[in-house]
Amino acid sequence: MSCEHDHTEEYPDFARVGEPVPPFTMDAYDPAEGAIGQVDLGALREAGKWVVLFFYPADFTFVCPTELADLASKHEALAKMGAEVISVSTDTPYTHLAWKNDERLLENVRFKMAADPVGEVSRFFDVWGFDTGLALRGTFIINPEGVLVSSEVNFYNVGRNADELVRKVEANTYLKDHPEEACPAKWNPGDKTLTPSEGLVGKVYEALND
Repeated sequence: MSCEHDHTEEYPDFARVGEPVPPFTMDAYDPAEGAIGQVDLGALREAGKWVVLFFYPADFTFVCPTELADLASKHEALAKMGAEVISVSTDTPYTHLAWKNDERLLENVRFKMAADPVGEVSRFFDVWGFDTGLALRGTFIINPEGVLVSSEVNFYNVGRNADELVRKVEANTYLKDHPEEACPAKWNPGDKTLTPSEGLVGKVYEALND
């Protein structure tokens, strides 16, 4: 992780929902290009991209390829919402390359696979396992202004569901354009939202069922 701090902006010591994430770069394997390069959060911010960081423990393991395959199945939908998807583990980009070529479950993976071999990025997002040297299963959504808007962390033995990730990105992109509203539980595009006000207190049922 190479940080590019803008000293005119204050950043937290570790990632907190609702606060800005410092721009940083990571080495990465890009399956779409078949090449090793970098991911640059500062450049993605300048491009107005949403960013999904998808941490997982390690290449050549068991639950991990099922998660990345599931994420790959939703990659196009996330990209259409302006989201850059980046998977992250403590492996090197060369290990990512070898795993991508060996594991058939990864044949549809096209998002960049970033490398965090010394755990600096994992520590910042508080998913670093100090007893394992591996990252927990953490999913983080960063908005185009560089603010962390969503955080989910699972233990090593529980895989995630990319459908819920898509729903969260849909809700956050909607709320960016409608900041006066709020999305209730299980909200999906087209469902009713809530507009917090004095009149809504104690009347949420009525607002959702009128």
